[in-house]
Amino acid sequence: MIKKILFKFSLTCLVISFCSVVIAQTQSEVWLTKADRSALFAKQAAQLKFTTGKNNNPTIVVNDKETYQSIDGFGYALTGGSAQHLIKMSATARAKLLKELFAVDADNIGVSYIRLSIGASDLNEKVFSYNDLPEGQTDIKQSKFDLGPDKIDIIPVMKEILAINPKIKILGSPWSPPLWMKTTFDARGGMLKPEFYQSYAIYFVRYIEEMKKVGIAIDAITIQNEPLHPGNNPSLLMVAPDQATFIKNNLGPAFEKAGIKTKIILYDHNADRPDYPISILDDPAANKYIDGSAFHLYGGKIEALSDVHNAHPDKNIYFSEQMVVERPNADEINIINPVKRLIIGATRNWSKNVLEWNLAADPENKPYTDRGGCSMCQGAITIDKDNFSKNVAYYAIAHASKFVRPGSVRITSNDLADLANVAFKTPDGKKVLIVANSGKTASTFNINFKGKILVATLDKGAVATYIWQ
Repeated sequence: MIKKILFKFSLTCLVISFCSVVIAQTQSEVWLTKADRSALFAKQAAQLKFTTGKNNNPTIVVNDKETYQSIDGFGYALTGGSAQHLIKMSATARAKLLKELFAVDADNIGVSYIRLSIGASDLNEKVFSYNDLPEGQTDIKQSKFDLGPDKIDIIPVMKEILAINPKIKILGSPWSPPLWMKTTFDARGGMLKPEFYQSYAIYFVRYIEEMKKVGIAIDAITIQNEPLHPGNNPSLLMVAPDQATFIKNNLGPAFEKAGIKTKIILYDHNADRPDYPISILDDPAANKYIDGSAFHLYGGKIEALSDVHNAHPDKNIYFSEQMVVERPNADEINIINPVKRLIIGATRNWSKNVLEWNLAADPENKPYTDRGGCSMCQGAITIDKDNFSKNVAYYAIAHASKFVRPGSVRITSNDLADLANVAFKTPDGKKVLIVANSGKTASTFNINFKGKILVATLDKGAVATYIWQ
């Protein structure tokens, strides 16, 4: 009798476990943002179910057997201005905000990638480098190198972020070398003098080494932010042949000599000039030091990223910057624009990450440099003393960062005319599908996975993330 009872108990447990697996495989969690703001990255109470039914709806077919690039993460630029606002918050308010942004748990969005400026960007209060000298003086060996202003805000904020998420990846990008290295002693424009190429390579080495000493590991660097836009403040004109020369003769060998494993990423500018990175990658002497190419999308088409991938499929693609703004207190949120163009567009064209510009600003989009700083660069977060509000860039990144964790891979999904989408498989085997309805009406559609379909409806202008096991 006891054996029969035990057998029945075991069989019941087996059936219950089997049913639990089936339920997990046939239900999808949904997170939704609607254009009318009635849902802002909100988890939906009802889960959608996969069934074996048939209908005539347009269908997104997801296939996890065909994979593309792995994903490093999604996030923002932590500009000097962003860090300045954060460090001025009370410790309690700052901890709350940073946890909401960077913690990897059920309640927060788990930002997994950060971009830092090497020296000042145009979203700093003032221009500086790590080796500023009076005109006419030089420091070839970088003996006076000092992280300086970053010690006040960037470094303490990054330490707090790393305490929350120690695995976050960090990209460093310079807007200008020290002025004494340039053809004009001006933060705007000018070119890097050839006689200072080696000194500038040492400058990069020092940056990586000094950041490591304070506990901040730089995963990758780009050579120059927007090398074909010398009108920003600060900025530098660096044409492709010069970047190639600098990489192959100076930076690459300097990293090799110093034992630096930080990735070297070239270009870091708009998608309208794929010839720039391709021409450098075509040079075998430079190619051997390069991990990949980075892009912005203020010009050109996102498909250009695939052109560079196809020319050099062994090299990685990154998306390092895009400003995303909305009118304060607007009745509607234009969530489909950044999600369709960047989150979906960049990853469908081989990018391993998506970074938006920038993390935080105040209600007047300050600070920014004079004579060329960006006065309309809104933060993903608007900080006003200890208070903060979320803008469109926050929600766009959240739709990916929370679920598409580092190590995920993009998988196949067919693109529909008004239902742009991208699919991923996470390290723990979950499937994630992000869909943006850019049509003029609400759309009812199917998600087909392994022969079963899930019927979903998205209002016009809405974005949803679907997650299932």
